[in-house]
Amino acid sequence: MGAVGRIAWSAASAAAAAMAWGHFEAGWLRERTLSCPLPVLPPDLEGVRIAHLSDFHLGVPSRGARAVERAVEWVEERRPDLVCISGDLLSRPRGEARLRALVTRLPAATYAVLGNHDYATSRDPFSRPSAVADLAPATLLADEAATLEVRGRRVQVVGVDPRTYWFRRARPERLADPAADLRILLCHYPGVIDKLEPGAFHLVLAGHLHSGQICVPYGFGKLRLAHLRPRYYEGLFRRPAGTLHVSPGLGTTFVPFRFAARPEVTELLLESE
Repeated sequence: MGAVGRIAWSAASAAAAAMAWGHFEAGWLRERTLSCPLPVLPPDLEGVRIAHLSDFHLGVPSRGARAVERAVEWVEERRPDLVCISGDLLSRPRGEARLRALVTRLPAATYAVLGNHDYATSRDPFSRPSAVADLAPATLLADEAATLEVRGRRVQVVGVDPRTYWFRRARPERLADPAADLRILLCHYPGVIDKLEPGAFHLVLAGHLHSGQICVPYGFGKLRLAHLRPRYYEGLFRRPAGTLHVSPGLGTTFVPFRFAARPEVTELLLESE
């Protein structure tokens, strides 16, 4: 084998290894419990646990579906006080039956919003319109609010419809109840945090970015190829309008791989700041 042949063989081997790893990582779920300090938290809500899931993208072949299954299993075992799902539930309609079966295993206090892939509004050529009108027994919110009682305190969950967000018509702060002891906003897009009036919500939960999905690590961090310059990519961010948590998500789009961007289910442990 000549020099050119050896180079070609090495390149092909490296590509095959990278694809094999990406396939594996797409189903390699991280289960994370994360302390979430909030500046104004009633003592009764100290220690409340909120499971945050996002970006299932069910309906397309991917080990991400296995990550979703394992995430639901983990939440089912943990039995948190509240479960929030921040959009992109389906990439194709054929995933709906699986989605509904999984949702029935989650706690009763489960709230969700839709994302752009549910409406096939993306550059992904494999996505098809798959938006569901309801997600019973979970509560699906589309520019709507729901209030529940947790440890004797009023907790409000407001959900943003992705369609009104696209057209810059979303006004979730108008739904915020100032009498609620804890106000949570669900929106598929992390950028909503910069559009909110300070004080409307204590906690904002979003997804969308998959932590880049295909990333190239380097000395100072990671180059996130799916979103080259995200302002909020994953984890907790403290902003003037409140605390934002961005989920790395569970599924995949475009290609059924993840690289240096593991799928994650997060349990947020609320604590006073």
